[in-house]
Amino acid sequence: MKFYIQSDSDIPASNQLFNQIRLAIASRQFPPGHRLPSTRQLAMQTGLHRNTIGKVYRQLEEDGLVEAQAGSGIYVRALGHEGGASSGAPLLRDSPELEKIVKSSLDELLKQGCSLNKAREMFLGEIDWRLRCSARLLVTAPMQDIGAGQLMAQELEESLNMPVQLVPMEELAETLDKAVSGTVVTSRYFIGDAQAIAAPKSVRVIPIDIYDYAREMELVQSLPKDTCLGLVCLSSGILRAGEVIVHSLRGDEILVISTQLGNSYKLNAMVRSARHIICDQASFEAVKEAIHGAREDIIRAPQVMCFENYINQDSIALLKRELGLD
Repeated sequence: MKFYIQSDSDIPASNQLFNQIRLAIASRQFPPGHRLPSTRQLAMQTGLHRNTIGKVYRQLEEDGLVEAQAGSGIYVRALGHEGGASSGAPLLRDSPELEKIVKSSLDELLKQGCSLNKAREMFLGEIDWRLRCSARLLVTAPMQDIGAGQLMAQELEESLNMPVQLVPMEELAETLDKAVSGTVVTSRYFIGDAQAIAAPKSVRVIPIDIYDYAREMELVQSLPKDTCLGLVCLSSGILRAGEVIVHSLRGDEILVISTQLGNSYKLNAMVRSARHIICDQASFEAVKEAIHGAREDIIRAPQVMCFENYINQDSIALLKRELGLD
């Protein structure tokens, strides 16, 4: 992934870089275990001072997204139950490879001094615990960006065909105190806070990867100078990150108007000014209705690009396996 910095922007260069790297991690362009470029490499690519890049890396580490390994570099953290998320192959009970994994796992337990009865209890205990966790699925996001949680909950209910409870991050501890078991799901943007709350309660947290917005960024790069671009989304956080990234890509060459779903006044003004509108699935109908309502006032209707998924499909497949739905 290439990073773009507008040096003459009002948005601090560190903020521009932070948002772009965070998107790369959250969308799995930088997967768990990926080594981030060195400060020297990024300095050569972006023109930023290495101290500025170091500040961005420290912020990413404080947010729990990366970890520094002495003498090696900065790596994307592997979080929660996410092993094998990139694999789409179904697991077959009679697979020789699976039998080999089971046997090697059992052999390793026996080498560690575990008896067969104890190993059986451990396997059954883990399976029972995961089954109990699968009975309740909670999605969490901070109250200030609860729209991101709504997007996740809507897509998971549709994809998994099971009830999903949306819990603001500020209420997660109280909710988990009342729950016997469950699985907490959230975006990598919020994973550090969710793990800090859930870990003491022995509740598993599964991070999900989000859509990478590559198609939308290609559109932004191709827009003529002085174009007006509209951004509409349920999530205030996505809008803020979108504004920063668009500005990082194009600077002041294009005008960006953004609004959350529900602000009809700003949306109606947007459809009269923007040549292109990028929106999420939850906002698509509202955008179409606003364009239809303004059809007598506009010469040419804006072109609408709707990103249908907020959650990466590999993460959906991982959740199905972890919840026993696959």
